[in-house]
Amino acid sequence: MRMPPIFRISALGALLGALLLLSPPLRAQTKPKVTELGRKPESILWVGNSFFYYNNSMHGHFGRLVASAGPDSRVRGTSVTISGSGLDWHDLESLLRPGGLGRYSFVGDNEIRFNPPGRAFDVALMMDCSQCPIHPQLQGAFHEAAAKASKLLRQKGIRPVLFMSWAYKDKPDMTALLAEQYTRAGNAGGALVVPAGLAFARAVAKIPGVELYDADKRHPSLAGTYLGACAVYATLYRKSPVGLGYTAGLEPALAAALQAAAQEAVQDYFKP
Repeated sequence: MRMPPIFRISALGALLGALLLLSPPLRAQTKPKVTELGRKPESILWVGNSFFYYNNSMHGHFGRLVASAGPDSRVRGTSVTISGSGLDWHDLESLLRPGGLGRYSFVGDNEIRFNPPGRAFDVALMMDCSQCPIHPQLQGAFHEAAAKASKLLRQKGIRPVLFMSWAYKDKPDMTALLAEQYTRAGNAGGALVVPAGLAFARAVAKIPGVELYDADKRHPSLAGTYLGACAVYATLYRKSPVGLGYTAGLEPALAAALQAAAQEAVQDYFKP
């Protein structure tokens, strides 16, 4: 992730974080206006950074999670990530140009299938750099980029979704601050928000000894990536991931606990 000079939360931000942390369950102060995606997604463009591509990419685990729901459950995913990037690093207009991403796929025994012309994706799932939404020098750029991207996507018939990232392991007060800024950006741009950061906080609180982080205390472990995928599933489908057969190779009991944490966090986030 992009690492500006040592991250310091402002006194006001620290106070807000402390106040939000006083009364569980942890959540944003602002309530999300967009609570449903609508029709289930057929193809998702994942736009982000290393938080997405760690552990062989969250979009791959998400696709397997969806497929484990049944033979008729499939979703196509394409991941576009730049190490250390904020959302403003990505040129969505170029990514969505006709005849670009998604023009063909490899199927079966490495057979090439040329996809029909037209819209390649019906959902775009986007995240900013890990600090950008709450960094005093980058917060404005986050809101501007989220608004611009959401408007462009809707013009192209693609539903915008924001992925609320998680706090650093050693800076848990980031959770409520990130939740607030992602929720505000979602409301302003008419985008659904995946409360993955809140799922991380819930899992840490509820699952003894769970390790959701890589050694750097920022990037996700495999369990963290799996939890993020479960949060995306619960948000986009508004169905519980509890009981789905795909576990990413994790111990079944841990996978089940992560599924439950994701479902509970999503339910609480969208609670009226």
